[in-house]
Amino acid sequence: MKYRKDKYGNEISALGYGCMRFPQTLGKINKEKTEQQIMMAIDGGVNYFDTAYMYPGSESVLGEILEKNHVRDKVKIATKLPHYLIKSYEGLEKLFNEQLRRLRTNHIDYYLMHMLSDIQTWEKLKSLGIEEWLASKKEAGIIGQIGFSYHGNSDMFCKLVDAYDWDFCQIQYNYMDEHSQAGRKGLNHAYDKGLAVIIMEPLRGGKLVSHLPEDAKRIFASHPVKRTPAQWAFRWLWDQPEVTCVLSGMNSEEMVIDNMTTASGTNVGELTSEDKEMLQNVVDAINSKMKVGCTGCGYCLPCPANVDIPGTFAAYNRKFTESRLWGPIEYLINTAMRKDSTAASNCIGCGKCEKHCPQYIPIRQELKNAQKHLEGPIYKVFRKLLSIFDLF
Repeated sequence: MKYRKDKYGNEISALGYGCMRFPQTLGKINKEKTEQQIMMAIDGGVNYFDTAYMYPGSESVLGEILEKNHVRDKVKIATKLPHYLIKSYEGLEKLFNEQLRRLRTNHIDYYLMHMLSDIQTWEKLKSLGIEEWLASKKEAGIIGQIGFSYHGNSDMFCKLVDAYDWDFCQIQYNYMDEHSQAGRKGLNHAYDKGLAVIIMEPLRGGKLVSHLPEDAKRIFASHPVKRTPAQWAFRWLWDQPEVTCVLSGMNSEEMVIDNMTTASGTNVGELTSEDKEMLQNVVDAINSKMKVGCTGCGYCLPCPANVDIPGTFAAYNRKFTESRLWGPIEYLINTAMRKDSTAASNCIGCGKCEKHCPQYIPIRQELKNAQKHLEGPIYKVFRKLLSIFDLF
């Protein structure tokens, strides 16, 4: 495993374990598989594990596995404060103590403000005493380093970097988002300020692997150097010295092995001009087909009208990037063939989803667009028949 250093010279594995997408069985985290994969990663040198209070079951399962296998001292735990739930100083303390109990630890190595959106939000937290609280925890050794995770544009990101003496930050960054989100501008600004930069969504929620248009697949296949799309995406990130650690939401042993192998075999500055040109051609091919820039993170859920927003956008994009047939079929299966419909046409236009979308997608309008393309006559007939015969 290769390692890169944080603000204080501590070594962080180039590959970090994203704990948002643990393997599941029947809608619940499969603890046995999760334990196997986490221990495989630790044995392979991965030492940075990223979770959050709002990831269902994640903190508790991670804490249980680390305690059971006596490996807490081998890893660095990063978790996040859901500041949007905090109304008082007392509430802050209560929630943090709950996180310590879940994680079965007496300290958090890296603590983030989860989805810190703007300066106004930070000022509100300051009015509740967040700076004093963080300082006391850091002085006592209960929190090691302080950071924030961010979705949004580069200008606001740079302002937030300058608003406090942060130790690290976490941004969405990949070859598709080089000039969106915090982007390369934000990455460089944080690096210049001495912050460790943790990367999330390196594959855009898997879209840069499983939902590539055929043109993009052909570009990868025709390049003289043969690597998988995932390997290229990770190598593009690790090629940059400003990147400290790249998170991957690994949920299979094969994924853990492949990502560790790629991390161990990648050095800064390895990509050639031909490699970079090839990846730019892939970007152009994807952009020419993609309808909605949804990563499938699920922050828009739950929807009051039960719309499966990420599922709808996945099928919508798939129709135009992969298959004009399988996109609508996927949508039919995932929305109509359920006891309670999750169709885009259920949308009541409340806008709750848009307030939480880290990609700032105009979800209500895009749901209307998706509905036009996915809920044609055949879909409506099937949905009506399913309703009449109460098959689900």
